[in-house]
Amino acid sequence: MKKGLLTILASILVSGLTAYAIVKSTAPDITPAAVSSDGASFRTVNLEQTDYPDFTYAAESAVDAVVYVEVVVRTTVRRQQQYIDPFEYFFGNPWGDGYPRQQQEPQQREQRGSGSGVIIRPDGYIVTNNHVVSEATEIKVTLNNNKTYDATVIGTDAATDVALIKIDAEGLPTIPFADSDKLRLGEWVLAIGSPYNLRSTITAGIVSAKGRSTASMGGPSQIDPRQMRGQSQEPQIQIESFIQTDAVVNPGNSGGALVNKAGELVGINTMIYSQTGSYSGYSFAVPSNIVHKIVEDLIDFGSVKRARLGITMRQVTEDDQKELKLSSLDGVYIEEVSAGSTADKAGLKKGDVLVAIDGAKVTNMAFVQEKVNGYRPGDKVTLSIIRNGSARDVAAEFLGTTDENGVVASDGTVAFYGSKLRKAPKETLDKLGIKNGVEIVSVGPGKLLDAGASEGFVILYVNDQAVNTPDEVIEIAKKSKRAVYIEGVTAYGKASYFGFGKE
Repeated sequence: MKKGLLTILASILVSGLTAYAIVKSTAPDITPAAVSSDGASFRTVNLEQTDYPDFTYAAESAVDAVVYVEVVVRTTVRRQQQYIDPFEYFFGNPWGDGYPRQQQEPQQREQRGSGSGVIIRPDGYIVTNNHVVSEATEIKVTLNNNKTYDATVIGTDAATDVALIKIDAEGLPTIPFADSDKLRLGEWVLAIGSPYNLRSTITAGIVSAKGRSTASMGGPSQIDPRQMRGQSQEPQIQIESFIQTDAVVNPGNSGGALVNKAGELVGINTMIYSQTGSYSGYSFAVPSNIVHKIVEDLIDFGSVKRARLGITMRQVTEDDQKELKLSSLDGVYIEEVSAGSTADKAGLKKGDVLVAIDGAKVTNMAFVQEKVNGYRPGDKVTLSIIRNGSARDVAAEFLGTTDENGVVASDGTVAFYGSKLRKAPKETLDKLGIKNGVEIVSVGPGKLLDAGASEGFVILYVNDQAVNTPDEVIEIAKKSKRAVYIEGVTAYGKASYFGFGKE
């Protein structure tokens, strides 16, 4: 009996010593650092041996890819100037329309502003905010190493407040895109930018909310992205599903990076919630998934290919939940379906509750905006709805606006990777001695321009398939998994070809 008791006591003692050793080896290294005048000692913690937040890697790996963007906006105004007509001075004013008469004298006005940008490709592509560069007549970009370059605008998208600019440089540092959908509430993030011209400023905070819309914040002047560049007029921002953080963001941070602890881009800082125009606790960023899709479209097509669902919606209320026998308040209530829209063709009706898009749970209206914005016209999805208390899935193929689907109503051309196509007219075919083909009417920023396409080129074959209409060109290119190979003749009748990759 005594032997058994001793064995138990020994086991307890050994277990206690083992636990103490483990705790001692993993505990922070706390050592006295100083002694106050009253004899009390202060202790410091060695962060290298703890799980405390450490942002050194993220900051050092990302800061070189965040740039300072300076813009100049020049406008011409007509200044009223009084003058005396000598004829009227001596003989009076026969028209009786007032004296002295007014003369308008043109005058040029110059405004300067600044923001931030993020290098996303080594060959000089930089993403920033639309409100930073949209009205600029001159743009200069300064890197973290103080080198300055002239920049040109590749494309802008006012709906998401995203813009893409480019400088003539190679081998630049970049920030890789992260999946912003994987961000978690409370996760640490860094905001990097140039507030008040203080370049390469880094602040830290946590993700306060996701899928945030500014519509619920009240006060039309409380959120003003243009205050972040020093302007007073707020642009129309239509697609809102912001990341809200408490990282300090001020005027000049617009277009800067929001990165996670791995130094990956999770958002582009866009606006602040403030009565004064300065930081007061809340800042907002466009999620990287939205940014990534926008810049891909601008690079590939020269414009944004945006899908349209075609519904008017609102949040589900408790009354809706009771009346429609819903299990939760998740989802959005469809108040109206636009005739001929994606939703209409898919069979959605007023009174339906949209609860999921391709299996992704719909939590609010901002989520629907963000999710739909990730698709292009022609993409197919499954929409999950509840109708009359019953759940069902419906298939849908996204449509877009007339221009985004390719057809430009004014001249009948079709958009294709930043350029415009049309069925070659008879006079062109006769001139070149061919029977069929698709003419490149204009070449804009995009893959056709990069591949060497020229205006007046007539496309005869795409991936060895003869084409006669722009729709055939687009359909063959869409089905291609790796590359698009185009053969045809130039405007001068010379046989030629070019190609480009799909990725």
